[in-house]
Amino acid sequence: MWSDGLPLTAHDLAFTYALVMNDRTNVKLREGWDDIAALDVPNDYTAIVHLREPNADIIGLCFSSVAYPPLPQHLLAKIPPADIQRSAYANDPVGSGPFVLEKWNHGASLEFVANARYWRGRPKLDRFTWTVIPNTETLFAQLQSHEIDVYDGITQSQIAQLRPGDGIRVVHRLIANLKHMTLNVARPNLRDVRVRRAIAEAVDWDRINADVYHGVNERARSDIPPNSWAAPNIPFYPHDPAGAARLLDAAGWRLGPGGFRHKDGKRLVIGIASATGNLPNEQAEVQIQSQLRAIGIEMPIRNYPVSLLFARNGPLYSGSYDTSWSTDTMGPDPDNEGDWNAKFIPPNGANTSWLNDPVVNRTSEEQLRTYDRSTRKALVQKEEARIHELVPSIFLYWENGYAAYNDDLKNYEPAEYFVNLWNSWQWSI
Repeated sequence: MWSDGLPLTAHDLAFTYALVMNDRTNVKLREGWDDIAALDVPNDYTAIVHLREPNADIIGLCFSSVAYPPLPQHLLAKIPPADIQRSAYANDPVGSGPFVLEKWNHGASLEFVANARYWRGRPKLDRFTWTVIPNTETLFAQLQSHEIDVYDGITQSQIAQLRPGDGIRVVHRLIANLKHMTLNVARPNLRDVRVRRAIAEAVDWDRINADVYHGVNERARSDIPPNSWAAPNIPFYPHDPAGAARLLDAAGWRLGPGGFRHKDGKRLVIGIASATGNLPNEQAEVQIQSQLRAIGIEMPIRNYPVSLLFARNGPLYSGSYDTSWSTDTMGPDPDNEGDWNAKFIPPNGANTSWLNDPVVNRTSEEQLRTYDRSTRKALVQKEEARIHELVPSIFLYWENGYAAYNDDLKNYEPAEYFVNLWNSWQWSI
């Protein structure tokens, strides 16, 4: 049931489907949902989903905890779809999970209390607070002082500063967080694949992984997690500054005064953007900037608060950026159509590289249209080989994630995919 005590039924799921597909609803994307032809509800506990065509990732796209969750029809049915995000519900939502939002301090924290109606039983914790701390050094200081109990994503350099008597445990696992540089192929200075390939070859990515991120992460060959059944064996781009310079020469970008490259009287300027407050990312940007400067590319750094960087009108989704340095969290299914298919170029989705390639468009869609795993794998391999050739992104590593937490917190078990709240009803302290 919903946390307000009313039943959660299949009718809520059908209502959510209709809401997502309503053009007046302000949703970021409808990937997967638009493959549904109809959703029938013969009774409170059954939903029959009719697909327009096969979709191998339909469960993950539409009916998992990270998709649009079922929404309460009894609270939202009378609100016009265009007004939901401005309604009282948007600030005081009702859910069905182990905790209920008690207070939302915008930009600072979210305070939750236990949901006594949770279907697994009441959680062991009475309450917890999710605190927004963008700066990693502040996070670490508050972990050491025990102002916070969990710091997920603690860096290796910070782990080295912990002392045996601090009362803090550290756990480690390979997680599906992919660090990468996205290249906006629609930007004038990045439309030529030779320029993108030159960037890939000019930078010593192994060195950045070792120096900035302490070599603890697994180098990424593609955007498919390395333990996936569909993971391809794509070669790394060679570190070849001389080869990168030849690629730029061939693309018409010639060295000029001051050691910068010019073409048609214009300097080759390619910016990079990331989130503010993350020291390792800032250090990586400086290294990338320096190594590209060595082959004549000027790379200004302009970072943004996370809320702006990933906003619908921010630089990524508006396309007003050249390259970005960020981390994406991938799912257990190899479906990546939403990242690369031209159908999902903003404002229609999250293809923020603006890639529009017939091979990638075809293979990324066809791999979803079959339930045969061997066929899907072959299509994914072809798609990934083409992505490697076109360089809309340069993949650095899969994160060997570390989480630090107070040793009196019990049953905290980080997950490989998505968020570590998956068993929060079992936590105790």
